[in-house]
Amino acid sequence: MRDPAPHPAPDSSTDPSTDPSTDPDDGSGFGSPAPLWRAVARRRPPGTDVRWRSPLRGPWLTSAFGLVLLVVLPVVTVTGLLSYAAYGPRFDQAYPGDVGFLRLPDFDWPTDPPWLYRLNQGLHVGLGLVVVPVVLAKLWSVIPKLFQWPPARSLAQVLERVSLLMLVGGLLFEIVTGVLNIQYDYVFGFSFYTAHYYGAWVFIAGFVVHVPLKLPTMVRALRGTSLREVMRTGREDTRPETGPGHGLIPADPDPPTLSRRGALGLVGGGSLLVLVLTAGQTVGGVARYAAVLMPRGRQPAGTFPVNKTAEAAGISREAVAGWRLTLTGGAAEVSLTREQLLALPQHTATLPIACVEGWSTTQTWTGVRLRDLARLAGVTDPSSARVDSIQESGLFRAASLQANQVAHADSMLALQVDGADLTLDHGYPARIMVPAIPGVHCTKWVGTIDFEAG
Repeated sequence: MRDPAPHPAPDSSTDPSTDPSTDPDDGSGFGSPAPLWRAVARRRPPGTDVRWRSPLRGPWLTSAFGLVLLVVLPVVTVTGLLSYAAYGPRFDQAYPGDVGFLRLPDFDWPTDPPWLYRLNQGLHVGLGLVVVPVVLAKLWSVIPKLFQWPPARSLAQVLERVSLLMLVGGLLFEIVTGVLNIQYDYVFGFSFYTAHYYGAWVFIAGFVVHVPLKLPTMVRALRGTSLREVMRTGREDTRPETGPGHGLIPADPDPPTLSRRGALGLVGGGSLLVLVLTAGQTVGGVARYAAVLMPRGRQPAGTFPVNKTAEAAGISREAVAGWRLTLTGGAAEVSLTREQLLALPQHTATLPIACVEGWSTTQTWTGVRLRDLARLAGVTDPSSARVDSIQESGLFRAASLQANQVAHADSMLALQVDGADLTLDHGYPARIMVPAIPGVHCTKWVGTIDFEAG
């Protein structure tokens, strides 16, 4: 798939792909360029006379990669938006909060099935990483277009290039920030949540405009050559494509070093490798040891990751020595020690906990149901609950829960995990556990729960 040293372009008078006086089918639906485009074409700037000579490039290979992205990227996008909704925009606890007309419709995020958020984030992060080799291959396949001069020959092509800039720029930004957020240290000096959300909408805008413009070209290219024919063609029989090239087919190609079948296998193998190296953080079991790209998801069996340690949160054993839980919302404030909480009816449930970064794990939790605590506080039918941590600062030191999240039979103030007291890093003396919500809203080191009456 590699290209040797680029060659200068032949004179445009003998090369129809660069001659502004001719306009082979460019997929734009517009005819020959106006005089403006001709004038621009005569003033070729330095650096645009590069020739790319791989015989694999052409509309078919570009369209094949594009078809994969057309199927996968909407899934990644929708799951990303659903993740934002799961954070609870109605409580202004999704980041960013004030997004104007980009605000998603409010709805109660479901608590069943309990693995819903785990599945959502597993798909979002997993597919987002698996598709990276395809994205890179697609960019490789269209790189000659970046050096095409003039960059556009019609208003339709101008629109196409602007949408492509938004599409590619937004996609690369989402990939880079997403991958770095998965690691222990996030290197950028701005909020990942805010940047990732707005970056997603830049990508969506480019995608919505670009796909209708290029879809007819993609369909024609894929219909022109069958996948079966490509898979039967080896390197020795690989030839450059014929027909309208849209600036992709080389005028002076080198001999092939790889067949198109091999190129598809190479990219598919890369995606499969990424899948093997990431899926373990979601599916668990022995596969978790293979999640080498996920520092938090690669944990021994029987343990689960810690995004923020007690030390990082400023929580010490001394700080929780005299801990009491405060319940508010009813006629009088209720205060309970951990021993008093342990004396109340205990509930045990096996629930997954999942993070926005994609890692998840399933543990057995024991504690007091939230609806029982609401009754103790004097609120029989809570419409919501605000949970505050004794952590003094931090992005997720507090969270609000919906009515269905408070009322669920498995929603609890957890005191133990897997039959043992919580560790300090995992939220001792008590933490929230609610099915199907983002892990950061399972607040650790709970100090106060304020139930709001319905």
